[in-house]
This record gives sequence, structure tokens and C-alpha cells, in this order.
Amino acid sequence: MEFEHRSVLLDECIEGLNIKPDGIYVDGTLGGAGHSYEIAKRLNKNGRLIGIDQDEDAIKAATERLREFDNVTIVRSNYENIRSILNGLGIEKVDGILLDLGVSSYQLDTIERGFSYKYDTQLDMRMDTRQSLTAKDIVNGYSEKELFRIIRDYGEDGFAQNIAKHIVKAREGSPINTTYELNEIIKAAIPAKMRANGHPSKKTFQAIRIECNRELDVLKNSMDDMIDLLADKGRLVIITFHSLEDRIVKSAMKKQENPCTCPPSFPVCVCGNVSKGKVITKKPILPSQREREENTRSKSAKLRIFEKEV
Repeated sequence: MEFEHRSVLLDECIEGLNIKPDGIYVDGTLGGAGHSYEIAKRLNKNGRLIGIDQDEDAIKAATERLREFDNVTIVRSNYENIRSILNGLGIEKVDGILLDLGVSSYQLDTIERGFSYKYDTQLDMRMDTRQSLTAKDIVNGYSEKELFRIIRDYGEDGFAQNIAKHIVKAREGSPINTTYELNEIIKAAIPAKMRANGHPSKKTFQAIRIECNRELDVLKNSMDDMIDLLADKGRLVIITFHSLEDRIVKSAMKKQENPCTCPPSFPVCVCGNVSKGKVITKKPILPSQREREENTRSKSAKLRIFEKEV
């Protein structure tokens, strides 16, 4: 299967990066290189693009897609390692960093990856197949309390407690191995009249995927590093796909714009925290109606941009 992933908010990302032909740019979630291709096209021989992805299939697809450019470096890793990756390449500062978060269309549609509740396959959900922890390990190994926490916090599902209880009860007989087995358990935990609002497994699958890949922790732990690595006027451009990611990005950007911790009653700042730049997007940029119609997976996308000021 070809690594097909329609780049969400493509034009808006490219505009948001404010690309300089001789600049250095990082695509931290390379995927099928849709965004990266457009970045590379705009660079001259002095410019440079570093593409990072932890998915082996994405690395193969992106390498093929970007083969015409000789100023592109592709690294198989997680963007949380961006500082050490750039250090290893002898790069101190970059002019732009792009993240397109969440799961790709390719990952969802490749049945054996186990990301989707639409196909019957083994529970996997690893973005990096080198890691040992799988969705199956989480479903069968986490305590009821831990399952409740991740389904409540990462899936924002009102039936989290009942779903966790049903999972634990079901696995007492034998391990839960497949997506369809899990579907049936989740379905039984949600009242019939409440199942009309989309697929009953959607929120739980999202929660397990986020836990399996540490998605929110990686994002939270990387925000300050990415902003620190930007050169003056460099930009951090991030697309999120659900409120949990967006909250982290919005909060971190706002804090870097206004890091003062002094009480509002203080006439002048005495904490010594200095602003590192400004949030370009006071409100997130959303996909156009046309894009939402043409690419249903863009519907929940939000784009936020931060510009470094030294």
C-alpha cells in the first residue's frame, strides 16, 4: 500500500513558516513528505531541510518522495529528540519547525497496524514498530484504574469507567487480541441510545493510541525545546487534531510569549522571565470549507504559529 496522506492546511503551513530560501527547516512529523516537499521546493542550495519520523514506512515513502533534493536529511526518530538530532548534525538554530500531529491516513488504513476500529486485526497501534509496548499490552495489562484514567483523560469519554470495567471483566476469560473483540466490549459498555453519536469505539481507540505512543507527553516535553532552537524570527507551526493537543500547544505558546509569574498587583515585573517571542495566531487557523469537504480528516484540524524574537 502506498503511503498516502493528504497534507492538511498545506498552503497555510507554508505561509506560516515564512520560508527563507537559504533557511534551515525541520519537519518533525515527516509522514509521506507532503509538507516537506513544498518546503524543499522553496529552498535554494544553501537552504536545508531535516525530516524526522519514527514510522519506518513513512521514512521509506518520504525518502522516495524527496529524492530529487540534495539538501534534505531524513532521520528515523521521534521529534522529542530534536535537540540531540540537530546537535548531531552540527545545527544550533533553525528558521522553522513544523509538526502535523496525530495518526496519518496511511497508518489508519493499513489494516495490520491496528490503529482503526474499522478493520479486524491484532491490537497494535505502534507508530514506531521498534518499541515493545503495544495496544494489546495496554488493554490486557493495565489495571482498571489505569484504563479508566487514559480513556477519561485521553478519550474524553463519559463512559470511561464502565468501559474500563468491561475490559477488565472480559480479559479474565482470555486475552483481548483483536480490534473487533475490543469493539464488542466497548459497545456492551455504552447504552444503546448513546451509540448514535459516531462509532462507540472512537474515543477509546484514540485514548489507547495516545497512551501507546506517549503522544501528549512527547508534545508537552518538546514545546520549550523547539522554541529554544528557533533563530530570531524563526517560526514554530503546529497542526493539532483534538482539544488535548491544542490545549498543550496554546498554553505553551502563550507562556513563552508572556512568561511573567508576578502577581497582577505588581507595578513592574520582578520575576526576571523574558518573553521569547509572540503568538502569530491569536485564534487558530482552521481548514476552509472546501478542504473539510474534500478531506474529512481535516475537519478537526487547528493550526497555531509562534514566532521567536531574540
